[in-house]
Amino acid sequence: MTPMTLSEIARVVGASPHDVRDPRALVTAPSAVDSREVVPGGLFVATAGARVDGHAYAAAAVADGAVAVLASRPTGVPTLVVEDVQLAIGLLAKHVLERIGPTVIGLTGSVGKTTTKDLLAQVLERHAATVATDRSFNNELGLPLTVLRADAGTRYLVLEMGAGRKGDLTYLTGIAPPQVGLVLNVGTAHVERMGGGQADVAEAKGELVAAVAADGFALLNADDPYVMGMAGRTKAQILLYGRSAKAPVRAEDVRLDGRARPAFELVTPAGRAPVELDLIGEHQVSNALAAAAVATALGLGVAEIADGLNAARRRSGGRLEIVERPDGITVVNDAYNANPESMRAGLRAVKALAGARRTVAVLGAMGQQAEASRARHADVGRLVADLRFDVLIAVGAGDPLAMARAAESAGQGVAVHAVEDVAGAIELATALVEPGDVVLVKASSEIGLSACARALAGA
Repeated sequence: MTPMTLSEIARVVGASPHDVRDPRALVTAPSAVDSREVVPGGLFVATAGARVDGHAYAAAAVADGAVAVLASRPTGVPTLVVEDVQLAIGLLAKHVLERIGPTVIGLTGSVGKTTTKDLLAQVLERHAATVATDRSFNNELGLPLTVLRADAGTRYLVLEMGAGRKGDLTYLTGIAPPQVGLVLNVGTAHVERMGGGQADVAEAKGELVAAVAADGFALLNADDPYVMGMAGRTKAQILLYGRSAKAPVRAEDVRLDGRARPAFELVTPAGRAPVELDLIGEHQVSNALAAAAVATALGLGVAEIADGLNAARRRSGGRLEIVERPDGITVVNDAYNANPESMRAGLRAVKALAGARRTVAVLGAMGQQAEASRARHADVGRLVADLRFDVLIAVGAGDPLAMARAAESAGQGVAVHAVEDVAGAIELATALVEPGDVVLVKASSEIGLSACARALAGA
């Protein structure tokens, strides 16, 4: 965090100080929206949500060391009062970026953002001081909070940028204009709120590369036609990556080891080097290539990039997170989120991991799939059957029932069960799993199926 006085912060965001005894008091630590994550010297950002009002925790945050609170009303402790807290924290982040000037890397996509961000951060931080998005804090609050963790010594700022609607990426890139813009893919995540089709999703995702200046880089996935269609929206230099032979940054000789971890030959304009990832699923190759493309654009050598990828480990929970139980049961927690693309990737990765072992899929709903939701859930059910999973537990009413019916009618011998809620899934899965099983738990985050993964992992 770049040290700033309360008076400077107030000037930048247009705040009215209340109960501020010393305007010269320095904020020296990162800001937080969760009072439990406040650190001494930081700024507590109080937001009023649907279930929790951060203003109620202002006094506790100051008692834990926050210098002051950024809020929409006085709180009885040192507070900088603004009309719009979200707008204010964005203004503060933009001010900090203009002062410290790191290389900003923005990345977006329908799936794989967090894994790619984690891989890229681990490659770059071996080279120079790097700050990257924590977990999936990629929205209008999370991105500014990430920026505010940077300081004058930060060389690379890796910002995962989420988009739930058209215009979201225009807003985020207005706060943090990227010198490097990376688009991973265009799927059906958030399709309901973007207009109903993948072309609408592509239009929204393309806002990122449109924001990259002419002297920057736009990195496009050569394997995704929707992403390739964004080439005309950027003035930046384009660098392609992917499995395609036309991509300057590409993978050759892709294979999986006995634990479904991919290996490949990384090819860049500067040469080639072997990569062996410590992640499961062939889909991780695309994420690794995306990270390699960014590093290539930034001037890192191919051996340096490969070394970083080989040393990288999973950093964010709930994404193909593997827990090995003492009784030989393997629980794969992929319940942070779900859409058709990530469902397919997760199911295939777990099947590859299992080999000849019995497989159990505990699957809930995929959110925001618009009018095609029922059909897309049915497609997932058919894939469960086609991959010859032994057991499917469909969790929830509505679309998960379509998933269950499709798996059952496929006639591949999968034992199909349907339960009403997460509690039912925990009870049934606990009763059904056997020593040696590999269990995938996956759904959109709002379903709360991560509780089932935790219960199974701790059983």
